[in-house]
Amino acid sequence: MKKGIIGKKIGMTQVFDEIGNVIPVTVIQAGPCTVVQKKTVENDGYASLQLGYQDVSEKKVTKPMKGHFDKAGVGYKKVLKEFRLEDTDNYNVGDVITADAFEVGSAVDVTGISKGKGFAGTIKRYGGHRTPMTHGGGPVHRHAGSMGACSSPSRIFKGKKMPGHMGVVQVTVQNLDVVKVDVENNLLVVKGAIPGPKGSIVTVKNTVKNG
Repeated sequence: MKKGIIGKKIGMTQVFDEIGNVIPVTVIQAGPCTVVQKKTVENDGYASLQLGYQDVSEKKVTKPMKGHFDKAGVGYKKVLKEFRLEDTDNYNVGDVITADAFEVGSAVDVTGISKGKGFAGTIKRYGGHRTPMTHGGGPVHRHAGSMGACSSPSRIFKGKKMPGHMGVVQVTVQNLDVVKVDVENNLLVVKGAIPGPKGSIVTVKNTVKNG
């Protein structure tokens, strides 16, 4: 059964399993999320749920979004995300989804916006190689190198790996094990690292464990 929830990255720590092994984990505040809109195959061509996360005051939402929330009869939310779930018929607008939707031992995919790294060269950004440091290599050891032919085609092709802004892109980390579920505090503890800085918004979806 497909499950999804919006959360906030709290940070990383470590826990110990039953035989004393250290497990690096990330703590996620998962929900509570409110169903703001329910899309159906008849009306929209597909079935999904739009979830809202984090309450905000009325003055912090635009007039169109205020109408959207008022129509649903729910509070104003800071974050809206849409999830295509298999059991949308079991939910109605106004229902609340919490961390207890997930269980220990299951696998999840976590999507977030990666940390910004600023302006970076091709070696840091794409893992390129540098030129030899000896035999008169000159001061170009970490440069990008040849950009292509000269007279033909007389341009650089799109997609050429060049220096530029690194980070702040959507990243999904797959197959992370759920180590602990704290229903009382709406916390999910997953094994490994997830994208983004502390306090950033992430989405969590269950998946079929590989391997």
